[in-house]
Formats: sequence, structure tokens, C-alpha cells
Amino acid sequence: MKGNTKEKRNRQKRCCLWQRPLWAAAAVYNGVFAYVAAHGKKYTCLLAAFLFFILSSSFSFPVFQDRELSYAAPDMEHGGSMFPGRDAQEAIAVTAQTAEVELLDDADVLDGYEDTELENMEDIDKYTLDEILEDSGTAAEEIREAGQTETGSTVFDKDDWRLLLINKQHPIPEDYAFELGTIKGSMKCDARIIDDLLAMLQAAKDDGIYLVICSPYRDLNRQKVLFDRKVEAYMEKGMSYMDAYKFSSQAVTVPGASEHQIGLALDIVCNTYYSLNEGFGETEAGRWLQEHSHEYGFTLRYPMGKEYITGIEYEPWHFRYVGKEAAAVMREKGICLEEFVDSL
Repeated sequence: MKGNTKEKRNRQKRCCLWQRPLWAAAAVYNGVFAYVAAHGKKYTCLLAAFLFFILSSSFSFPVFQDRELSYAAPDMEHGGSMFPGRDAQEAIAVTAQTAEVELLDDADVLDGYEDTELENMEDIDKYTLDEILEDSGTAAEEIREAGQTETGSTVFDKDDWRLLLINKQHPIPEDYAFELGTIKGSMKCDARIIDDLLAMLQAAKDDGIYLVICSPYRDLNRQKVLFDRKVEAYMEKGMSYMDAYKFSSQAVTVPGASEHQIGLALDIVCNTYYSLNEGFGETEAGRWLQEHSHEYGFTLRYPMGKEYITGIEYEPWHFRYVGKEAAAVMREKGICLEEFVDSL
């Protein structure tokens, strides 16, 4: 009897040890349940307010929009993806989807407006080399010599003004300053690139190509009007604001993130083809620029096949000054500015 009693007590003890965690868990559950029941109304209100903030913000501000076209430069050195949170196949699918939408040209959204600050916008910024030089007295040989001046540096630095990366992810720094130089009339650009620009125009003319400069420097207001009107035009076609914003950013860079605003980008056409569309790339002038612009420090900023990196459609008329050495490297390797800067 005594042995049985002792064994019974041991079984009870082991049973208690096994059940203690269950008792503790039950006590915690009951405590939490009681606390939530007592304060449920307060936390329900907080949760509802939080959800309302998220939903309303996502429809009110572009920063919360679906970022299908907000592409960042890839971190190739560390195996990074060109699309944060997306694999390459999905990124290509996004680009293919946007290609089905008819993109609007600037002229499509300017007709019918009479803003004084944009008056005669289609005529104000188009000049040939002869028109630029008609009052300057500069000789062609002087231009050729100026274009042959080398910078003498092959060490690339991300802080070099010529390599300043401006895109949707890298807006213009607030403290960025530069001096505007006059090309002709109201047409301006960064004063430091004018010699190379004129040299390129002269070289093209020597080869029988008559290039035409349009839309170099644009101030913030002008860029904003173009972008806002593009969004409005897409919305009139039945798009939501977010879709209109997305497709507008393919053809007109977001205000504050445009290279035109720092005077380093120019739109270049020719005397026989004035339209800013892909067809210019097939003209003799377009082919000449793709072949020779790097010799004068310019690069085709938004090349075909790089849309998934730049976030901008192919623009065979849009050239950016990066300096002769960098332009030569980009030409040789077939890379865009995002890829070049990311490699430094």
C-alpha cells in the first residue's frame, strides 16, 4: 500500500508538471482576451483611422502610386535587380504592356492653349547652325578648333557636373547651380557645353547634315506645364489619374527631374525632319548623331532597349552632354548614363 501511494503521488506530480505550460498559456490567453474586450472600441477606431490614411494617400499623391515605371539603375556590382521587388521577366512584361499605349507628343497637348508664358512654343526653340552664327561673326574654322579641345582627364567622378544623374529617382539637387549661356535669342543651355555643341553642328554640316536645335534649357514652369497637360490629355482619353501620370512620365520627365532644367540636354532634329518621334532615328541626321555625337561629348540619353532602366521611351532626338571621355566609353560599351554612373 505504501509503495502504491508513493507511486500515485509521483504520477500526480509528473501530471502537474506537464499541465503547467497549458495553465500558463490559458492564463495569458484569458488575460489578453479580457484586455482586448475591455479596450476593443479604442483599438478598432485606431485601426480604421490607419486604413483610411493608407487608402486615401494612395489615391491622392503620386508617391504612393503603383511604381511600374519608376525604374532605378541596377546595382550590377552587388547583383542587384533593375527593378526592386521584380524579376527581369516581370520587368520586361511591364515594358511590353506600356508599349501598347499610344504615347502623346508635345504638340498633341499644346494645341488650343494660349498661355502667355508658352506663346509660340513650337517656334521659339528651333535654330540651325547658320541661324545661330549669323550675328556672331564666328568662323567655321574657329568652331572646329574649339571642338577639338580635350579635357585631358580620364578619371571619372560621380560629382563631376557632366555626369550628374537626373531622373525620377534622382531629382535636381536643391543647391545645384550653373551659368546659362545664350545659344541664340531665348535659347539657352549650360554655358560650358556651347563650344562642343557648335562644333558638333559644324561637323554635321561639313558632312552635309543640317541639324536643328530645339528645346535646350527649360525652366521648371515650362516643364510643369508640359507634364500637367500630358496627364490631362491622357485622362481625357478615359485613363485614371494614376495611369495618366504613369504614361506621361514615359515621354515627359517629372518636373524637378528633367535634364532640360540643368541646361545639359537638348532635342536635336534636322532641316528635313522636325518631328520629335522615333522616325527621326531612321533619318540620315539621326544616324549621324548616333555615330558621331560622342566625339563632341554628347550621348543618346534614352536609347532603344534601355527603357527598363531609364524609365523613358526611346527618344532618338534627345541628347545629353556628359563630356567626351564618358561619351566615348558609353558609346563603346553600349550603355546608358544610369549604367555608367552605377559602374563608378
